[in-house]
Amino acid sequence: MSTPQPQTSSTAAFYLQAVIAFGISLAGCVVGIAYLPIDPWQRAFLAMTLLFVVTSAFTLAKVVRDRQEISTVRVRVDEARLEKLLVEHDPFRVAA
Repeated sequence: MSTPQPQTSSTAAFYLQAVIAFGISLAGCVVGIAYLPIDPWQRAFLAMTLLFVVTSAFTLAKVVRDRQEISTVRVRVDEARLEKLLVEHDPFRVAA
């Protein structure tokens, strides 16, 4: 029987790198939209599109994380149940 592998958490440096990369990319998009030589309504459309992309990316990341956590918990519960059954099973017990 395999033992469950502990989940590795992200280091502080990786978290900081992800936050900085997100901030720089978002700032670059905002500056790019602000300086485009287009009408204000087109600029507003691009800004709303960018906002929608960012919020849907966060939502997708949360859904993926939640699914992974649910499957991990389910696997651990199933393994605990199997372990309990194996511990309680006595092949030499006489049936009454």
